[in-house]
Amino acid sequence: TLAGEVTKIEWINPDAWIHLDVVDAQGETVAWMVEGGTPNTLLRAGINKNSIPIGSEIKVRGYQAKDKRCQPACKANGRDVTFANGKKVFMGSSGTGAPRDGADPTESR
Repeated sequence: TLAGEVTKIEWINPDAWIHLDVVDAQGETVAWMVEGGTPNTLLRAGINKNSIPIGSEIKVRGYQAKDKRCQPACKANGRDVTFANGKKVFMGSSGTGAPRDGADPTESR
């Protein structure tokens, strides 16, 4: 899970990107790019361009990319986002290749 401040939103096809500044365990700020689903998928999940204002604090649960170089930013594939008010929505991402973790009730074990 990443918790950080939103610095930029890229509302583009084929996938939307949420950029976050996350403070790590050493107190350093690390830039992250979290991939979501298509803008259309996010709209159907209840997320639009104005849902995540720049400067807002959010939590994103997902999977870090296999490429851990973090250039120009660390990258992750987002599963869901939790807003400051506690509202949680699916980020619409698909095809993560991530291990089944039981979070999706439609996944068979």
